Amino acid sequence: MSFDNLNEEFELKIQYKLDQKLKRRKLFDGFKKNKVVNEVLDKLTVMELYNLIKSNVVFYMNGIVKAGKESVVFWAKGENDEDLALKVYLVSTSNFKKRIQYIVGDPRFSRIKKGTKNLVYLWAQKEFRNLSLCYKKGIPVVKPLHVSKNILVMEFIGEGGTPAKTLLESHIDQHDYESSISLIKMLYNKAKLVHGDFSEYNIFKTDKGLILFDLGSAVDLNHPNSNDFLKRDINNITNFFVKRGLTVEHPSDVLRKVTK
Repeated sequence: MSFDNLNEEFELKIQYKLDQKLKRRKLFDGFKKNKVVNEVLDKLTVMELYNLIKSNVVFYMNGIVKAGKESVVFWAKGENDEDLALKVYLVSTSNFKKRIQYIVGDPRFSRIKKGTKNLVYLWAQKEFRNLSLCYKKGIPVVKPLHVSKNILVMEFIGEGGTPAKTLLESHIDQHDYESSISLIKMLYNKAKLVHGDFSEYNIFKTDKGLILFDLGSAVDLNHPNSNDFLKRDINNITNFFVKRGLTVEHPSDVLRKVTK
């Protein structure tokens, strides 16, 4: 089957699902007749999305809620009408070459195939594995549901297709600082991980507390640079709260508390 035919079948499949839903209640079609897919995603990713819908992992997709240089996040729906977040890592980007420092040296990933596509697939597996470990250990992270090639399916944190606000976008207080440091401690002591990119940009502030996401960069404590990454994580989040006028501990004191 040619890609054009597959793409057409993919579109018809989505439209059918939407039509079935529309019979029951009014629903905004954020897919805009596959326009979003064609402008953002490569052929292999479109095929994989088709497979996810065909296998009922995803019921249908709405629009993009977040777009970056390395990934695009879609708001989607599951078979039981639950909100899902589909994080699609862009195979065409060259930015993933900069991420190799978070993989090489991690004892969990000793075999790394050459090529950007293989690196992206490995990164998706790595984030899913990190999230799964943290979720199992009771650390407040976004719940991972499925990973397939360069697509990570997770619970959607937010309402009506609007993501929850991050720390950067929220009014913060002293409790948020303490909770942020607690997240670093739990990662280190319960999951034996260092986030590697811990900041106000990848922490949701919700009514239930802080929820951590974007764990693709997280490394095992045995990684040769884990201590340097930990120091950087502590410095970054400390600087954020200092700029917001809150009282914080010295980063060196935090480091000792985390690692003792």
